[in-house]
Amino acid sequence: MAKRKRKYSKSAAKDVEKEMHDYKRGKARSGPGGKGGKVKSRKQAVAIGLSKARKKGKRVPRKKK
Repeated sequence: MAKRKRKYSKSAAKDVEKEMHDYKRGKARSGPGGKGGKVKSRKQAVAIGLSKARKKGKRVPRKKK
């Protein structure tokens, strides 16, 4: 059986993991440069992690419109 290609790179998963770590400790901030408000939902924390991974050029699928 053929191996499936990963949808998200391992390094992208690390970025999300780091963002969740910050979120759980109440340190995650939204907005450019973290100047916005406190992140209050898990979904928002994951989205921020994926966005940061995209900006670094890691393999992450495009946002659905």
